Amino acid sequence: MCEFDLKAEGQSVPCLYFDRPGAENTEATLKRAALRAEELKIKQVVVASASGETALKAASIFRGCRLVAVTHSTGFYRPNYQEMSDEVRARLEQLGVKVLTCQHALGGVNRAVRKKLGSYQLDEIIAYALRTFGEGVKVAIEVSLMAADAGLIRTGEPCIAIGGTEKGADTAILLKPVNAQNFFDLRIMEILAKPGFYQQEDSSD
Repeated sequence: MCEFDLKAEGQSVPCLYFDRPGAENTEATLKRAALRAEELKIKQVVVASASGETALKAASIFRGCRLVAVTHSTGFYRPNYQEMSDEVRARLEQLGVKVLTCQHALGGVNRAVRKKLGSYQLDEIIAYALRTFGEGVKVAIEVSLMAADAGLIRTGEPCIAIGGTEKGADTAILLKPVNAQNFFDLRIMEILAKPGFYQQEDSSD
């Protein structure tokens, strides 16, 4: 029988591990993140939100925080197309949410090289490495870089970053954000929610 010494200095922080990724976890993820924000008096929160639906839910849950919603870049799916409508953007801004649309921190020009020449560049390699923790972790980190570069969150101060897998939110982390040019100084402090991938099939040989 194994015995573990849990008397070492530190703290135990609950984390939600979902059976599967996806939008069905959005409300639980946001509430878990909001609770931790309240406990630690976190003042800045960044959330990935393509259509704005997740950001609207976040605006109804988080209180007393500077909330930033990061969209997909315009043209992400097709030329000149922006998934977040002007009406939703205006509604979010009326609620005090800062909405950011810009080039993806781990995409952009380097992605053009891959599409044109079939050669992966460093930023996309970093993105694939981050996905070993789940798509939501990669997204949460990426939107924190984008928000920091836009001056919408302060670097070096704790921030809750929220991402998801395709739609909604299923991942929340507490991190110390940095600008993209200082990527390797970013520090993940806590993982608050993420898919556990318990239902995922083993793809190893």
